[in-house]
Amino acid sequence: MELDVVSLSRFQFAMTALYHFLFVPLTLGLSMLLAIMETVYVTTGRAIWRQMTQFWGVLFGINFVLGVATGLTMEFQFGMNWSYYSHYVGDIFGAPLAVEGLMAFFLEATFVGLFFFGWDKLSKLGHLAATWAVAIGSNFSALWILIANGWMQNPVGAAFNPQTMRMEMVDFFEVVFNPVAQAKFVHTVSAGYVAASFFVLGVSAWYMLKGRHIALAKRSMTVAASFGLAASLSVVVLGDESGYLATEHQKMKLAAIESMWETEPAPAAFTAFGFPDQAARETHFAIHIPWLTGLVSTRSLNTEVPGIRDLVDLAKLRIRQGIVAYDALQGIRAAGGSGEPIPAAAQENFEANGRQLGYAYLLRRYVDDPRQATDAQIDQAAWDTVPQVAPLFWTFRIMVGLGVFFIVMMVTFFYLASRRRLDRYRWLLWVAVFSIPLPWVAIESGWFVAEFGRQPWIIEGVLPTAAAVSHLGIWDVLFTICGFVVIYTTLAIIEVKLMLKAIRKGPAFDNAHPKPNASLPSPGMHGAKPVPAE
Repeated sequence: MELDVVSLSRFQFAMTALYHFLFVPLTLGLSMLLAIMETVYVTTGRAIWRQMTQFWGVLFGINFVLGVATGLTMEFQFGMNWSYYSHYVGDIFGAPLAVEGLMAFFLEATFVGLFFFGWDKLSKLGHLAATWAVAIGSNFSALWILIANGWMQNPVGAAFNPQTMRMEMVDFFEVVFNPVAQAKFVHTVSAGYVAASFFVLGVSAWYMLKGRHIALAKRSMTVAASFGLAASLSVVVLGDESGYLATEHQKMKLAAIESMWETEPAPAAFTAFGFPDQAARETHFAIHIPWLTGLVSTRSLNTEVPGIRDLVDLAKLRIRQGIVAYDALQGIRAAGGSGEPIPAAAQENFEANGRQLGYAYLLRRYVDDPRQATDAQIDQAAWDTVPQVAPLFWTFRIMVGLGVFFIVMMVTFFYLASRRRLDRYRWLLWVAVFSIPLPWVAIESGWFVAEFGRQPWIIEGVLPTAAAVSHLGIWDVLFTICGFVVIYTTLAIIEVKLMLKAIRKGPAFDNAHPKPNASLPSPGMHGAKPVPAE
């Protein structure tokens, strides 16, 4: 990584986003699991389901507080590190963020208080409604954030205004119902559900291994396995939809993920293994699975998936069209500044080529005035549209491999739960315990693929990342990076310690709702000695 303001600003935002997204998936998933558990309590009246809701609610609360603390600072970075981005697209990007704060976050935060302090002050149905409001608010928060992020991947419902030099919203509903945003939303929240399911499954398995809270652990594992199985299957289906949309809107990202340097005859093969070589522009020792990429990305047998070289040639064409648009823009702005009528030729050229204006800005790395760019500089800028292939290639395969593992795990525990055999295989319980971090590895990998894969664009095809940063010094950014890392690492350690303390302590039982009856453990785990199921 070059030590410049652009790279350091990217690294800072990546670090803060990575830390923040340690907390978000668990908030999304646990809020839904709490609502499910309390629904069972209200419909059955069995005290243990109330105790389950309260216990997992404590862990949810710890995670929620730290998620809010790490999330607030992220939005300030748009003004601190990405001021030109905020100026350029603030009218569009700011709208979903404002709606998220006004509608979703305040809904969630308000009812979190009722969830924790309303157990003996609200009716059963009233408290259940508050719990579902927390779950709905959490998911609505994710919706609006992902609408904003999806617009960066597929900028619809907006147009560039030559007079203000800004992107302006022309259709709010097109932004909201952006297919990329909707696919990212359902895919992301499903991944959060998987993370929470593995968390509940693993903690409950630890209780089973220790012979503590057996009744609570078994019921929690059953809920987690059922919910997690549905979520893990959904992640695969919705990930397929994301791949299909990438074929339409982010062809270079897809080609880089597949390390596909040349366009292959339809249907394109999937590169299961290989060593991408960016310098040589080829993939060594590649092992292909016929047809798979073509079927997933195009859902057909006769549609080609363009390779990197052909996409670079297309980028060269777009850069040249962008230069025409840039030249026309200068004529329009000059006429506007002098009060003269806008030349018809300039207006016509901009209308014909204005959508490629962002490609002209790629040349700013090599020349101040894109109109003065040489053929060699245009070639360099076109190859800059290719992200680093090897990190994308391997990260994507880690994510997919873990996704398959999640399905196998959830199918296994769902089967054991249905047969009432959750305590039969101790080694499987240990697998569940040690699998707790894996969904976070998959989720962070997915975000890396999504965000790293669209470089060099901060807004796909509209604004290069290098053009979006604030005018800061290198030491200014380095200082804030160090500050964020220290503070966020401290917060992460605090959360882990609080979580572990709450887990070791176990569920608390109040006098109004006594402990459930003790249950006998299986001889394979505790012999014939009865273990109380708190």
